Amino acid sequence: MSMETLALTPKRTLIEEFCFGAKNGFYLGVERIIPAMILAYVLIMCLKITGLMTIVGTVLGPVMAIFGLPGEAVVSLVAAFFAKAAGASTAASLYAEGVINAAQVTILFPATITMGTLVGHFVRVVVASGANAKWHPLLLFIPLFDAVVSMLLVRVILNLMGIPA
Repeated sequence: MSMETLALTPKRTLIEEFCFGAKNGFYLGVERIIPAMILAYVLIMCLKITGLMTIVGTVLGPVMAIFGLPGEAVVSLVAAFFAKAAGASTAASLYAEGVINAAQVTILFPATITMGTLVGHFVRVVVASGANAKWHPLLLFIPLFDAVVSMLLVRVILNLMGIPA
C-alpha cells in the first residue's frame, strides 16, 4: 500500500476492531472447525459401526504402543492428515469415548498439529509454488517425522513427570 492509500484508510475504533476480530473468529469456527469436528465424529462412528476400529486397533497396536498409545489412536493421526482440527477433535472424541486417557491425548495433540492438514497445505504450498518434484517426498516426510518425534518427546516428558501413558 502506498502512503496515500494508508492515509485514506479510516482507522477502526477499539470496539470496531474487537467486532471485526470476533466476526472473523466466528466464521473461522463455522467454516473450518465445526466441519472438521463433524468429519472426526463421522469417521469414528463409521469405524465403530463397521467394526474396523477393533481391527485397526489390533493391527496397529504394536506400532502405536511405541508412543504409549492404543492402536485406535492412529485414527486421530489419519484425521489430522486432512485437517488439524479433525485430528484434535478425533483425539477428543476418543478420550470422551474412553478409548484413550488424558496422557494419551496429550501425546497425540502435538502430532496432530505438527502434521495437520498436510494434504491441503502440500497442494496449496508445495505444488502451487512449483517446487521441484524431486523434493516432494522429503517435503511430505518432514511433517510426519516431526509428528513422530513430538509424540516420543511428549511421552518421555510425561514419564519423567511420573504420568504413565
